[in-house]
Amino acid sequence: MRRFAISDIHGCALTFEALLEQIAFSSADELFLLGDYIDRGPDSKGVIDLILKLKEEGYQLHCLRGNHEALLLNSIGGLTDDHELWLQNGGDTTMSSFGLSSTDSLHLIPLEYIEFLNQLEWYFETDHYILVHAGLDFRTAQPLEARHAMTWIRNWYEQIDREWLKGRIIVHGHTPVPRPLIVKQLKKLDILPALDIDAGCVFKGNYLKYLCAFDLDNRQLFFQENIETNA
Repeated sequence: MRRFAISDIHGCALTFEALLEQIAFSSADELFLLGDYIDRGPDSKGVIDLILKLKEEGYQLHCLRGNHEALLLNSIGGLTDDHELWLQNGGDTTMSSFGLSSTDSLHLIPLEYIEFLNQLEWYFETDHYILVHAGLDFRTAQPLEARHAMTWIRNWYEQIDREWLKGRIIVHGHTPVPRPLIVKQLKKLDILPALDIDAGCVFKGNYLKYLCAFDLDNRQLFFQENIETNA
């Protein structure tokens, strides 16, 4: 059994599928998805469809929520400010993937997709890792209870409490970083116990255009260049 982590797919369903093929993902493996399945890319619905299909077929997937899922859920809950922020940050492309316009009611999105979003976890703990979408706020007494930070925080590395981590490494996404920086981070995990695997799949250019998978057991990175035809 192998364990992989992938983050920030952002509606790039073809690229996601290609990365799973590259790592030869099988039903004997575990896959941790760290959020931001939707928005900006051309096929948010297709990304969720693939996740649901794999789950139905018995593949071991564990799914976290990202800030984009949080914005959509808050929008459905009637928070107007979050709805406008969501649309401005790629929510219009998510609506389009469901055959809807940005002015249509969010309640037209089929219930199975909303249920999927509502069931998303905030973080995962394994023997050697903490997996989260954005990061952890070590200024709080209980970092694993600071949910807003888990989906939104940036620039938190200087706060890391190594004693609290007890040798574990934080794997996260949320903040797009160039591919060479991810490779560099991996080599220095003994110095900084955090790895950002958001290689900016949906942003084409300047080393950002990749979807990254991290093999948690062998500490190996895999990169798939964006292959969306209309991104």
